[in-house]
Amino acid sequence: MKVTESYDGAIQRTIYTPQEIAAAIERLAARIASDFRGQPLLLLGVLKGALYVVSDLARAIARTSDGPSEVIVDYLCVSSYGNETRSSGEVRLLKDASESVTGRNVVIVEDIIDNGLTLEYLRALLDERKPAVLRSCVLFDKPYRRRVDIPLDYVGLECPDEFVVGYGLDYQELFRNLPSLAQLQPWVFHS
Repeated sequence: MKVTESYDGAIQRTIYTPQEIAAAIERLAARIASDFRGQPLLLLGVLKGALYVVSDLARAIARTSDGPSEVIVDYLCVSSYGNETRSSGEVRLLKDASESVTGRNVVIVEDIIDNGLTLEYLRALLDERKPAVLRSCVLFDKPYRRRVDIPLDYVGLECPDEFVVGYGLDYQELFRNLPSLAQLQPWVFHS
């Protein structure tokens, strides 16, 4: 697909506006800050999709009046989609976290959860490293596709059973930078 001036022609509909996403981030930040009041916290974002979520979440936590004593941000990178619109079901660790999770309060931050396999894989991997607390935060929850029963500690917004892009979510590495969450026109998948 050749992208010209903008993505406008490729967007079928907006699911969540930038304002709705910002409000969800603020709600998540308030809950996380309250749960880790006065304690150090490691936000562990899952690349590439959670880049925007973690950045905005860390800043929102910093704006809370009585939150964690410190917030450290780190990332790891996994792959389960490739260039497809559905997860392959095979999760691979492409980049591990730089920070040790041992003995720390850790919140795994995901952009979206659908089948749950990525989060299940990450929880098992990180649990072996003995964090003090291990929780998960997802901005967009797509429960219709869940293949595993995985605990979600912090959930922002429910996502429709559609392939969505924007706010970190992509289609073939495009559309991540949209400030909203959107559904693509069907023709995009055949370009």
